[in-house]
Amino acid sequence: MEITEKKILEWLEEVKDPEIPVLSLVDLGVITGIDINEHRVRVTMTPTFVGCPAIDYMKQDIIDVLNSYGIDHVDVVVSFEKSWNSNMITEKGRKALKDFGLAPPPKHNLIVDIDILEHIECPNCGSTNTILKTPFGPTACRSIHHCSDCKETFEQFKPV
Repeated sequence: MEITEKKILEWLEEVKDPEIPVLSLVDLGVITGIDINEHRVRVTMTPTFVGCPAIDYMKQDIIDVLNSYGIDHVDVVVSFEKSWNSNMITEKGRKALKDFGLAPPPKHNLIVDIDILEHIECPNCGSTNTILKTPFGPTACRSIHHCSDCKETFEQFKPV
């Protein structure tokens, strides 16, 4: 079997974000490079933020999944050469976030201020009649909102 970048990315769909297990690292946009040399694969990943406590866990999960497909030599390199941003989340990933009950981050032009957190679409009812309760959620990448229509409180994956 020929090992291709497309095949590696397909296999890496099995590696889920530890905080949001419905979202693969591929759909989160943190897999930023695949290099194949014979039967050695180098995966470059750019975590969502420096100091992410799950980096080692994600690296090992990548190695384990690729090993399970017969790739014995896997190197995972963490790179901050280009910063990750929430625009890197795929459309499939955005849908997975919404289905999980997290409002996906809005697309932006890399300028993020508090205004972009206002009037987020509620993942429960679709209304934008929402208010930001606090930009500080249970993790660094989430904020808390309330929908005035369905009266539900929900989290948003913050735009970065």
